[in-house]
Amino acid sequence: MTRYIRHAAVFCVLLLAALLVNALRVQVFQAGPYDGSTANRRATIARYGQPRGDILVGGRPVTGSRDTREQLRYERTYSDGPLYAPVTGFASQEYGTTLLEHAEDGVLAGTDPLLAPFPLWSDLTRGLPPGGKVVTTIDPAAQRAAYAGLAGRKGAVAAIEPSTGRILALVSAPSYDPAELSGNRQATKAAWERLNRDPDKPMLNRAVRQTYPPGSTFKVVTAAAALDAGVVTDMDESTDSPDPYTLPGTRTWLTNEGDGCQDAPLREAFKWSCNTVFAKLGVDVGARDMVATAQAFGFNDTGLRIPFSASTSTFDTSVDRAQLALSSIGQYNTRATPLQMAMVAAAVANGGLLRSPYLVERTTSRGGGTVASAGSRPARQVMQPSTAVQMRELMTDVVEDGTGTNAAIPGATVGGKTGTAQHGLGNSGIPYAWFVSWAQGDRDPEPKVAVAVVVEDASANRGEISGGGDAAPIAREVMRAVLSG
Repeated sequence: MTRYIRHAAVFCVLLLAALLVNALRVQVFQAGPYDGSTANRRATIARYGQPRGDILVGGRPVTGSRDTREQLRYERTYSDGPLYAPVTGFASQEYGTTLLEHAEDGVLAGTDPLLAPFPLWSDLTRGLPPGGKVVTTIDPAAQRAAYAGLAGRKGAVAAIEPSTGRILALVSAPSYDPAELSGNRQATKAAWERLNRDPDKPMLNRAVRQTYPPGSTFKVVTAAAALDAGVVTDMDESTDSPDPYTLPGTRTWLTNEGDGCQDAPLREAFKWSCNTVFAKLGVDVGARDMVATAQAFGFNDTGLRIPFSASTSTFDTSVDRAQLALSSIGQYNTRATPLQMAMVAAAVANGGLLRSPYLVERTTSRGGGTVASAGSRPARQVMQPSTAVQMRELMTDVVEDGTGTNAAIPGATVGGKTGTAQHGLGNSGIPYAWFVSWAQGDRDPEPKVAVAVVVEDASANRGEISGGGDAAPIAREVMRAVLSG
């Protein structure tokens, strides 16, 4: 009998050892595949088992969480969803995350290791610390001014603080309410299908994810290149610029919207946006220096993140002289996001020094302790400081006595540049209306804001520069909101 008991005991020990080995195999060696399996809902249930952290604008949350009492318990909510959608993006139980909701998901969901005071304990318990907060750089007054200005029209606005790179406004129109995509009900799927079918693409972030031909606003870059290269040494001296201008190596004439551009000095050509003068200046500067200046401003940068990625603005690096002429007036293959053109204006306003734009001031724990901060942002000198002084003069002239008078603000110095960008087959589309600008209050030691506005298919009088009529008033109200803050 004792022998049988001994055999049974040994057998039980072997079974126990087998169970322990199997548990070790499952929990250690196969933990990764099991955790990543689509059939494992533990991580998803845990993710939505607590409120998501908030995104803050002006110190106040523009997001929240709603307790549904369902298995995926907490669902994302949004305050002024369409207003801030180009900043927040969406956090959906069904369709994932975008924009800040995606870029800062670790902090917001509580999965960022920096949020765990005792990481080993969190690993053992599989518990998540409370979601943290994301404090943005957005100025709510500027955001509202931009949104109101674009009401009823397709387009976008980007605004930057030149001295720091802080993004003060990002607006895209038409917009959508991210709350429609938060849950996993049938209504969520219907909203997703409707938004994706909409020909106006309300979920497209036009401020950072859509590129346009910048048209005459690119003449800011061309003028800076010409001054830096010494092609122009006196802004009031006549240029050798025929009107019309025959594109090099072709029989194609380039003309102007208005008169008085033949041999116009740089100051007058910039004020009245003479295509012929700037096309020839681009050719005289040459492809190498034009490419170098454009890239210094941020064109062709494939790695720009704010912290979510921005589409690459482009200036073609392989062009003949005719293509270079067109590229230098913001046509041919030249493309830019509104954020990129705000960076161009910001560099002029900041003495030629361009700060990398950023959208997140800091991230914190739920209790307010700082997890990470933006700190000092990288900067590069994109033009000589003396050139920046001259560019500020040129842009100020446009607003005081040129095509951009609609952007003038009493009690402030405003510089700007209008643009009308052709597009469509044979340039048959109604032009995009552009305006880029910066503003400095009379009591401010430096410019406080740089803005870029694009209005798609603006109702333009082809005999005028539509950027001054359609886009400049929007920029003015955004600048006024920042200066009044």
